Amino acid sequence: MSETQVTLAASRKRLRSGLRAKRRAVTPKDRKLFAEQLTHNVDCWLHLRPSWRIALYAALPEELDTTPLIELARQRGCRIYLPRIDRHSLGRKMQFVEMSTRQRSNRLGIFEPEGGRIIGARWLDVVFLPLVGFDSRGVRLGTGGGFYDRAFAFRHWRAVWHTPRLIGLAYSFQQVEHITSAAHDVLMDAVVTEKGVIRCATG
Repeated sequence: MSETQVTLAASRKRLRSGLRAKRRAVTPKDRKLFAEQLTHNVDCWLHLRPSWRIALYAALPEELDTTPLIELARQRGCRIYLPRIDRHSLGRKMQFVEMSTRQRSNRLGIFEPEGGRIIGARWLDVVFLPLVGFDSRGVRLGTGGGFYDRAFAFRHWRAVWHTPRLIGLAYSFQQVEHITSAAHDVLMDAVVTEKGVIRCATG
């Protein structure tokens, strides 16, 4: 690893630690309220359509709750997919599996669907991504595993992709002025918070 890469990694680690501490400080009451406000913002902006293939995720306790948004997608007749780490693949790739009633907790404590139909990442219509931090250009600071960046690396191959739209979900305080991007980073098209929609430079 080069000196530049080491410096970037250390900088991201510090930023990630500070933002995660802020997330953990959100009260259960505010977490519930902000999740409902975010879901309202998504509904007003995107107008989810029946048969849309939507990727969501089961939120960790410190993350903004996705339960109201999952329920909205169900009500709109969307086909919902959740990420699942393929433990048998080289490099531990992430798959998107149609949501089912049978779920299991992975080693990170994240609930994943068991069984279910797998869809290729490029055939999704909208992907809602978890994140730790973001900036207005759409640079996303994740937990450091790189699963989403690998899953959507194909967006680097062409200047324009009509689908899927990559939309981050976050508290408004997770926006920072600037995140230095790495070569492997896949930019988001927008981020939705409890305060509204931030359209990123790529979107």
